[in-house]
Amino acid sequence: LWWFVLRKIVHISKANRITSIADFIASRYGKSAALAGLVTIIAVVGIMPYISLQLKAVSTSFSVLLQSPEIQLPGNLNEVPLLRDHALYVALLLAIFVIFFGTRHIDASEHHEGMVAAIAFESVVKLLAFLTLGLVVTFGIYDGFSDIFARAKADPEIAKILTFGGGGTTGSSAIYQTWITFTLLSMAAIFCLPRQFQVTVVENVNPDHLNKAAWMFPAYLLAINVFVLPLAIAGLLHFPDGSVDGDAFVLAIPLAENMEALALFVYIGGLSAATGMVIVATIALSTMVCNDLVMPVLLRIKAFGLHEERDLTRLLLVIRRSAILGILLLSYSYFRFIGESFALVTIGLVSFSAAAQFAPAIIGGIFWKGGTRNGALVGLTGGFLVWAYTLMLPSLARSGFITISFVDYGPFGIDMLRPYALFGLEGLTPLTHALFWSMLANIGGYIFFSLRSGQSPIERLQAVQFVDVFRQGDRAGAAYWRGSAQAADLYDLLVRFVGRRRAARIFNRYGGGRGQSIEELLVAEAEPGLVSLTERELSGAIGSSSARVMLGSVIRGETVGIEEVMEILDEASQVLEYSRRLEQKSSELEAASAELRAANEQLKELDRLKDEFISTVSHELRTPLTSIRSFGEILHDNPDIDRKEQRNFLTIIVKESERLTRLINQVLDFAKMESGAMDWQMQETRARRIIRDALDASHGVIDDKRIRVETNLPGDLPPVHADPDRLHQVMVNLISNAAKHCPGRKGRIWISAERRDGDVLVRVADNGPGVVIEERQRIFERFQQSRARDSQERAQGNPQGTGLGLPICRQIVSRFGGRIWVEDRPGGGAVFQFTLPVWRRGKQAGDAIPEAAE
Repeated sequence: LWWFVLRKIVHISKANRITSIADFIASRYGKSAALAGLVTIIAVVGIMPYISLQLKAVSTSFSVLLQSPEIQLPGNLNEVPLLRDHALYVALLLAIFVIFFGTRHIDASEHHEGMVAAIAFESVVKLLAFLTLGLVVTFGIYDGFSDIFARAKADPEIAKILTFGGGGTTGSSAIYQTWITFTLLSMAAIFCLPRQFQVTVVENVNPDHLNKAAWMFPAYLLAINVFVLPLAIAGLLHFPDGSVDGDAFVLAIPLAENMEALALFVYIGGLSAATGMVIVATIALSTMVCNDLVMPVLLRIKAFGLHEERDLTRLLLVIRRSAILGILLLSYSYFRFIGESFALVTIGLVSFSAAAQFAPAIIGGIFWKGGTRNGALVGLTGGFLVWAYTLMLPSLARSGFITISFVDYGPFGIDMLRPYALFGLEGLTPLTHALFWSMLANIGGYIFFSLRSGQSPIERLQAVQFVDVFRQGDRAGAAYWRGSAQAADLYDLLVRFVGRRRAARIFNRYGGGRGQSIEELLVAEAEPGLVSLTERELSGAIGSSSARVMLGSVIRGETVGIEEVMEILDEASQVLEYSRRLEQKSSELEAASAELRAANEQLKELDRLKDEFISTVSHELRTPLTSIRSFGEILHDNPDIDRKEQRNFLTIIVKESERLTRLINQVLDFAKMESGAMDWQMQETRARRIIRDALDASHGVIDDKRIRVETNLPGDLPPVHADPDRLHQVMVNLISNAAKHCPGRKGRIWISAERRDGDVLVRVADNGPGVVIEERQRIFERFQQSRARDSQERAQGNPQGTGLGLPICRQIVSRFGGRIWVEDRPGGGAVFQFTLPVWRRGKQAGDAIPEAAE
C-alpha cells in the first residue's frame, strides 16, 4: 500500500511542483491558503516533539559517553545549567548547518542532492554501527542468539518480554491495542511526517526510483531491527537493577565491557541518525512556514509594500533561515522543559499521532473527487484539537506546567472530559485513546462536511487533476485562466521571487521550444502555456496558494469558470466513453459472431445428422415393411402353400412387426424425453428381477446368433429408485446392442450387478470390436454410432441402426439420478455400465427417497 500510494503522490507532486506536505494538501483543495496555514501550524506543533526527541537522544548519548566506564551510569540525566547543556549547542550547530546547506536556493522544489547524499551516507553509518554492536554483543559477549535467549528465559522478569503482552505493566488487551495503534501510526508516518514527505516526494528526482525503494526501504528497516531484541535483553542482563535507562543501553553495554572504540562508533551512528532527521525535518518545516504561513500573510497586508518590491529573494531566504533557527530553539525548549519527563519512544509517538492527522486529507484527496476544502479544514482542525487535548495537554500537566488534576479529574472536575477517558471511554491506552478520538473527529468531519458542502471551480478542477493524475498526462498540473497578461509582467513576477538569472533561463527555455527569443516573448501577450509555467515556477518558490495570489495580481481576468472547463471535460469524457462503449460493443459483436459461427456449424452438423437419421430410419422402416409386404403377398397369392412354409412366413412377419414397433417406440420415446412429456413412474424397483426379465425378452436375438450369456446377480441386491418399465428398456437396449455386435456363434455376453457405496452398479459386457476412446462420449449423443461397430455391421450385412438406443439409455439413467459410460473389456470388447441410486424407505409412508439424492 505504501508503494501504491507514494507512486501517485510523487506523480502529482511532480506535475504541480509541490514543495511540502502543506503545499500538497492545499493544492488538492483549491490551492487554499487557509488550509496550507493550518497544515503548517499542525506540522510545527506536532513535529516539534519529534525534533526535541533527536536533541534529547544526542544530549543523552553524549552525557553517557562522558561517564566513567564503571557501571554507575545515571538512569535520568540531572538538569544542568543552560549554558552547559549539550543539547543547546547541538541545536545551534544543526541550525547553522541547515541554514548553510538547506537554504541555498529559493526554489523549494529544487532537489538538494548534496543533502540527500549526506543523509544517505549517515543512514549507512547508522546501520553499520548498529549491526556492528549487535554482532559484538550477540556473538562476542554472548554465544549467539540461542545463548542470549536462553539466559533471558532463565530470568523470570526478562522472560516476560519474550511473550506478546508479557513485558508491560498493563493487561494483555492494552498490549494488543498498542500493537495495532503502533502499526496504524507507522503506516501514516511513513508518508505523512514532513521529513518523510520531503525525502520521498520533494527530493525525488525520478519516479522510477520507487521501484528500487519499494524493496530497499523495507529491507533496510528489517536489517536495522534484527538486533533490537538481543540488545534489549543484553541491557537487562547487564543492568538488572534498572540503573541504566533503556534508551542508553547501546552505549552503556560497550562502556561496561571497556569497548570505548565501539561505544564511540555507536555514538557516531546515533549522531548520524539524529542529525539527519533534524536536518530534513527543519528544512521541510521552514519551507512550510515561509511559503504557507508567513508569505501569504505578508503578501495580503498592503502596509508592508511587498507588491512594489523588485526583488524578494533575500526576504524569502531570511524567512526560511529564521524559521529554521526558531523551530530548533522551540524544539530545544520542549526537550528541556517537557521532554525530559518522557522516554524517547513516547516523545516520538506523540509526533507520529500529530502527523497521522494529515492521512485522511491526503488519502481522500488522491482517491476521492468528492473531498472538499471545507471538509479538509474541519477534519484537520477537529483531529488536531482532539490530539492536543488528549496527548499534548496531559504531557504539559505531567511536566508541571498545568495542574495534574486536569488529567485525573478533567477540567473543572468534569469527569466526562478527562483527557485519558474522554466521554467515559475507558480501558484504552492513552495513545490508542487519542488516536481513536482524533481520527473519529478527523475522518468524520472530513467526510460529513465534504458531502454537505459544494466545491468551487478550482477545487473541482484540482480534484480531477489529483485523482486522475495518470490520465492527465502532459496536462496534469496545468492551470486554466480567463483573461490576459503581458509576458513582461510574468517575467517581472518571476524575477521578484526566483531571481533574474533563473527567470531568464525559464523564459529562454519556453521561447526556445517555440522558436522565439526572450525579447520576442516579452513584447507579446502571454500564452496560456506561459501562464501555467509561471505559476508552476512560483509554486516551487513560494507555494501554490501564494503563487496563485501573485499570479492573479498581474492577470487581467480570472480563472475559467468550472462550467466552461467541465463542459470541455464532459465532452471529452463523453467521446472517450462513447469510444469505450463502441470498443466494448465491437468485442461483444466479435464474441457473438464467434458464437453464431459455432452455433451455425453445430446446426449444420445437426442438419447432416438429421438427414442421416431420416435416411437410416427410412431404411430401418423400409426393411421390415418390405419383408412384411413380401411375405404377406406370398401368403395372399398362394393360399394352398405348405403349412410348414406358411408358419415360417408368418413367424418372419411377426418378428419384423416387432422390430418395426421397437423402432417406432424408440423414436417416440426419444421425442417425449426431449420435450419433457415422458410419464415417469419412480418407485422401489428390484433391479435383479428387471434384469432377468430383460434378458428373457432378448432371447430371440441372442438365440439367433447362438450367443452365450453369463450372469452374476446377487440375491441380496438392494432395491433401486427407478421406473421399472424404463429400466427394462435400458437393459433390453444394452443387451440387444451387445448381441448385435458380438461375433456369430462365438459371441459372449456377461451381465453383472453389485452394490457400490450408495448405488447399484450394473454391467453389460460383450466380446465384440469394442469402442475406441475418442468415441466413448460421442456414441451417447443422438444419431451417433461407433464407426468400428458400424464397419463390422456393414461387413456382416446388418443395418446400422438409428443411433438412438444409447442416447435413450443415457436420458433414462440420468433421470434416475445415475450415470452411464463405456470402458474396454480385458481381452477385447466393450463394457457398458451404469449406476442406480439405492432406494431408502423413510420413517413415514411416502418418505422413501433414493440414497444418492441425500
